[in-house]
Amino acid sequence: MKITKRHFIFNVVLIAIPWLSLLFIGKKDFKRFSPAGIMIIIFEIFNHIYGNKRKFWKFYDNSKSFLRDELPFSIGPYMPLSMWLLKNSYGNFKKFFLLNAVADAIFAFFLIELLKKIKIIRLNRLNNLQFFFYINYKAYLLYGFQYLYEKIMLKKNTSVQ
Repeated sequence: MKITKRHFIFNVVLIAIPWLSLLFIGKKDFKRFSPAGIMIIIFEIFNHIYGNKRKFWKFYDNSKSFLRDELPFSIGPYMPLSMWLLKNSYGNFKKFFLLNAVADAIFAFFLIELLKKIKIIRLNRLNNLQFFFYINYKAYLLYGFQYLYEKIMLKKNTSVQ
């Protein structure tokens, strides 16, 4: 599993910066939104496996490795970004939808092009708009999971009293 220095540094940054940002989210919000964040990581891993098999994208390093290529995208930005989006907009679905759509659009239309220029990854069987929808639909699952989680936890807490 040979990895270029550029790709290795990219993976470290892709994982470290989003996770370090969670130092500022607050303990209460971390506990509140981490189950949804964990769910989205698990779901995203399955999506990356599917996308890899369908050849939706291509990494520039020659040897294929899920651990080196897709996994850093799954464990890096998804949980922290999901938790920040929920913290800043949960309870206001329109705001959540808009913030998530903006974040996904930045990734699908701008960052993916930057990653192509620095020879990390490029889209293969999807165009940028299709890729946007591929990453955006998960927002509804995230919000729905958080809604159900809070409903169950509220019911559990009121039945204990």
